[in-house]
Amino acid sequence: MKSRPLLAALAGIALLPACSSDKNVEPPAELVDLRPVLAVDQVWSERVGGGGEKLRLALGLALEDGTLFAVSRDGDVRAMQAGSGRTVWQSDTKLALSAGPAVGEGIVVVGTNDGDLLALEASSGELRWRVSLSSEVLARPLVTSGSVIVRTVDGRLQALEIADGRSRWTVEEPVPRLSLRGTAAPVRVGDAVLCGFDNGKVLAVSIDTGELLWQSQLGRPTGRTELERLADVDAAVQVSGQDVYAVGYQGRVAMLSLDSGQVWWSRDVSSYRGLALDDDQAYVASSDGDVVAIRRRDGTIVWQQEGLKRRSLSAPAVDGSAVVVGDFDGYLHWMDRDTGTFVARERLGGARISAAPLVGDGMLFVIDEDGSVAAYRSGARLER
Repeated sequence: MKSRPLLAALAGIALLPACSSDKNVEPPAELVDLRPVLAVDQVWSERVGGGGEKLRLALGLALEDGTLFAVSRDGDVRAMQAGSGRTVWQSDTKLALSAGPAVGEGIVVVGTNDGDLLALEASSGELRWRVSLSSEVLARPLVTSGSVIVRTVDGRLQALEIADGRSRWTVEEPVPRLSLRGTAAPVRVGDAVLCGFDNGKVLAVSIDTGELLWQSQLGRPTGRTELERLADVDAAVQVSGQDVYAVGYQGRVAMLSLDSGQVWWSRDVSSYRGLALDDDQAYVASSDGDVVAIRRRDGTIVWQQEGLKRRSLSAPAVDGSAVVVGDFDGYLHWMDRDTGTFVARERLGGARISAAPLVGDGMLFVIDEDGSVAAYRSGARLER
């Protein structure tokens, strides 16, 4: 069962030659000089290790009760004070980590390329349990209601007991011969867990039993070649009230009904990173590097920022009056939520920012693929 990681890796590699061998492919957009109109200050920065460059890993950040949790490819799991960056505890798993952290109910959960899932005590970093799954973990797990729910690259969504890691239920969807390297993180809404799959479907299952509640076909594989038929839903869904927002690669962004999965509206937008919501709009970082603001109630495009094309953007995050994305060169870009114009830019380092920035405790936290972590605080508008 552990041959699936190789297939996923080949899928990621397969996309590269098609681009690099085409001499007509345009280079990443060059950044234009920017006079900031939003004050952004770096509060602190730290380093938690690295080794994840260009591997399409799901290593990000988690925040709970004033503590920021970070992990690195080379096995380091760290808890830090969110306000200062000071290390509370540090644990070296000595494993090649690929996903996490997920935090909740007293534990921190991380996954590995070899299909291992580890639960550490959130208060100390001590190992509570370690289990072997069927395949590689490339999505942040979910800790909720006495369970750890994890998506593996072989098309399985599995619930484990939080106490000891024993399996509770498993849901499985077929995986196409070729797919992007990555999987969608599961999301809890009420008594259901929602998750996207590589065949273009979004599923809602019972959190207690794994029973299928509904499924919605977000993207339909089309085209003559396997590359053209890629339709992965690799981004976590976002939920507000009774509305579910989802986006797929070479597919569409859509609003679904939480009750039934019915599609209320959809627009042709391709993304493998994801989207963010505010009260009125959804923000999508598209596959080609555009940032698109879409009116939530009817799917109307409000604005489209094309100044970051081919810069391999992270999923966006809403930070006050701005929406923020990271790019392949370590830059963070703040855009006005109403107009999409650039209002600030900061550089964490030279490594890719692939994980979405995390907003909480009045700050924006970010980690790059080299393991650099920083906290930023945005403030008042500046005089031009």
